[in-house]
Amino acid sequence: MAVTTFLGILSFRSSTDPEKWSNRQVNKWFDKGEWLNGWQVKPDPSINRREFAISYFKHKERWDIAFTFLKENDLKKMEVKRYELDGTNVYAPVSEYMSKNPEDVRYEAHKKYIDIQYVASGNELIGIAPISDKKDVLEQYNDTKDVMFVSVTKEVNFKATPDRFFIFFPDDLHRPGLKDGESTMVRKVVVKVKVD
Repeated sequence: MAVTTFLGILSFRSSTDPEKWSNRQVNKWFDKGEWLNGWQVKPDPSINRREFAISYFKHKERWDIAFTFLKENDLKKMEVKRYELDGTNVYAPVSEYMSKNPEDVRYEAHKKYIDIQYVASGNELIGIAPISDKKDVLEQYNDTKDVMFVSVTKEVNFKATPDRFFIFFPDDLHRPGLKDGESTMVRKVVVKVKVD
């Protein structure tokens, strides 16, 4: 009886702990999409699903605030400014800019916050690389701004449009704002979700 109870507890713990899930379990949970809170935009395939699941279950309330904000606001018409959603745990800067030439944008990384990046209007390319592809540090980590700038050994660009969003974790180097052909006006919403 005690062994059965113990195995039941282990089974329950692993079912709610994504670190112990199989890839199939992670994909099933992710694809179900309940975590989107009804937001009808697709996640980009580049998102690290396991890392997201672990963070989501650790700080569900933060992620729920983030996705509810994205769902309940007209992101194309919101004022360009920083929106305070949950103190320092979740906030969302909305910006507009012209997409840039690759030589004018550096790869960046953060330590304190995870980015949900969404192009509400316009389009751009976003360079993405794992931290293992970091080549040189171009600007040391700035604790106040939570950013460091680097170069990478390999470059892969992904198209960002209003039909998909990206999530960047501390190990995801990213270079947003690149022009895709001609330079265009981009409206970007970045929801910053605190790591710990």
